Amino acid sequence: MSIIRTYSDELLYGKGYIVLPGIFSKTEIKEANNRIQDCIAQEKQKVTHFQGANKDTMHLQKRVWNLLNKGDIFIKMVQHPKIMEIVGDFLGSEFCLGSIAANCILPGGPGQEPHVDYPYWDMYKEKTFPQNINASFPLNCQVTILLDDFTKENGATGVLPYSQKLCRYPNEKDVKLYYEESERMTGEAGDIAIFYGLTWHSSMPNKTKDQMRSAILIQYLPKFVKPLEDQKQGVKKNIIENASPMLKQLLGFDYPYPKILDSVEASNAEGRN
Repeated sequence: MSIIRTYSDELLYGKGYIVLPGIFSKTEIKEANNRIQDCIAQEKQKVTHFQGANKDTMHLQKRVWNLLNKGDIFIKMVQHPKIMEIVGDFLGSEFCLGSIAANCILPGGPGQEPHVDYPYWDMYKEKTFPQNINASFPLNCQVTILLDDFTKENGATGVLPYSQKLCRYPNEKDVKLYYEESERMTGEAGDIAIFYGLTWHSSMPNKTKDQMRSAILIQYLPKFVKPLEDQKQGVKKNIIENASPMLKQLLGFDYPYPKILDSVEASNAEGRN
């Protein structure tokens, strides 16, 4: 059994997450961090999901969306060969990009409530999902690039092992179990954490007085799942024109649908039926 197969098994049948050390260099991490902090200083507050119940502390979490437009370093990071290898094994070789954003938890930040990620993130609306939906195959793979050391004190992501097998959104009764038994995805800047989006997880409170905890959050999806962010419309034209074959795949240019089939000529629409 190959090591990549082992990664996929761990995500599907094991704890639901893995941490890989030293994927990015200190130079790469510094460049990414600097760009993100520049964006935070220049941009208005952006949409932040699962910020916790206390709206008075919402300003202690910062998001920077659509990072492909914010620097070449993010174009490099999103298609790192090791990440592509693992995600491709987990989701299929023609997987796409759902989102790439930064999340920064400032000192005193309250963290988040336990949740699951898109496209599972509103599973509490049970009637909107198909009958017998299950966790036997994945519709999501999340990759977190640590831009700072992740510690228990500064809010390292919490995750409840094996919870991906439940294939449901955590309810109020689950919260106590989550905080009693969750583990922390601790690591050093440059490490990456990969987890199945069905695994219950959350940013935890940053209890330090002077440490920001920053990370890049990348969502990968099977090719047939609608991306969270509109990559084709949102990414700058010059980035698309100069994109590598891998980046074009991530942006969805290799997948032909949706189409207006009524306007497609038969000669151009031939294929397997």
